[in-house]
Amino acid sequence: MISVGCGGWTPLLVLCSLSLLFWGCSNPTELKTLAGPAQGTTWEVKFWSTEPVDTEPVVRANLEIELERIDLALSNFRPDSTIELFNTSRSTDALDVGSEIVALVQIARLVSQASQGCYDLTIGPLWDLWGFSGDQLTPPSTEEIQATLVHIGFHKIEILTPDRLRKQKADLQIDLSSIAQGYTVGRLADVLEASGIENYLAEIGGEIRTRGRKPDGSPWRIGVERPLPGGRTVQKALTITATDPVTVLTSGTYRHYFDAEGIRYSHVLDARSGRPIMHDTVSVTVVDENSALADAWSTALLCLGVEEGRGAADLAGIAALFISERDGILTDTPTDAWSAMTGVSVQ
Repeated sequence: MISVGCGGWTPLLVLCSLSLLFWGCSNPTELKTLAGPAQGTTWEVKFWSTEPVDTEPVVRANLEIELERIDLALSNFRPDSTIELFNTSRSTDALDVGSEIVALVQIARLVSQASQGCYDLTIGPLWDLWGFSGDQLTPPSTEEIQATLVHIGFHKIEILTPDRLRKQKADLQIDLSSIAQGYTVGRLADVLEASGIENYLAEIGGEIRTRGRKPDGSPWRIGVERPLPGGRTVQKALTITATDPVTVLTSGTYRHYFDAEGIRYSHVLDARSGRPIMHDTVSVTVVDENSALADAWSTALLCLGVEEGRGAADLAGIAALFISERDGILTDTPTDAWSAMTGVSVQ
């Protein structure tokens, strides 16, 4: 969860009230807001422009058309989506899924390799085995986990052409949820820019992309939520001084878990072991120009935890902040690229 504000920080994605006057201009420049439901959560964009741009109804229509298009391509929750048609097919021949999905699979593959296989788009059967898909925790036996691991693995997906994939096993499935929202917030930004808008904050499900400034010339400010259950306060404040597009994504374990017989089970599964992660890292925030890449890396680094993940992130030059919790005490661990960030200041 990421919060936005100015002055005092608030736990929701809210921009503070401004005297919305464009500097050097006598006419007020209004900060416009559009929002709605999508992907099981909500989306919101805030934007303004001193130049003529598409009207708000046109911008909204274009955003909603793009969201519906993405849903039809990437959603694992509708049987008619492109990815679900691929998943339900029992063919091991080359299947046309389009260049968009192939590009996302390629990004995820590179991140999976960098994470030594901890992050993997094919873990759907493990998710079902543990009961996470129905929110009914059912810890499986070691034998059941091993039997399920046979049916997953990124190496069992072949990228044959820029728009075709092939399964090595007929029952293999791809779950794009760990990369789709990051990709979507980037596409929302693309729609805004195609409408002539160069100053905006786009958000879906807490994933944020910014460009430019606020109407008064001040930078966008983003709050990274304190990753503890039961409260919504800000752990870190990010000021986006860069005017080029920047994406900020956070993955966390602190709101999605089960407690059973004195053991806390995270919803984040390590594809190498087939089990929920058990380390102390509870949140990872990634800042990057590429929204889809940032989403994949934030999930992968949360899977790895700070002990394994920091080295992987440093090797790839990823700007990430790990937050770990032990006995109620939070510890921040930045990567080298995070500490060296320009265009984003951290408080």
